Amino acid sequence: QVQLVESGGGLVQAGGSLRLSCAASGSISSIPAMGWYRQAPGKQRELVAGITSSGRTNYADSVKGRFTISRDNAKNTVYLQMNSLQPADTAVYYCNTAGDIFNFRPGGSWGQGTQVTVSS
Repeated sequence: QVQLVESGGGLVQAGGSLRLSCAASGSISSIPAMGWYRQAPGKQRELVAGITSSGRTNYADSVKGRFTISRDNAKNTVYLQMNSLQPADTAVYYCNTAGDIFNFRPGGSWGQGTQVTVSS
């Protein structure tokens, strides 16, 4: 099973940007779909964005137009570019395989995630 390590989180002011990275211990080229998920304090973990091996993407309504998911199979890395960040985006962000990119169906083990904090 591929191990995933998230990085790139931090503290940013509202309106700012961050780029998260998810580095895999092995090849992701054969993984049909990958996703970025997040869990805010007191809330359930949710799917933020998903991407298939062919590059098809899907986003939660709350982040559409602000976040962009991408994958670099040569580097075994999945990215999440986050722009126009809002305090409501504050959460721990995780990457994982995805059963599909439209529903919450994570497939593998969870990593430690990366904390994103947006100040107002």
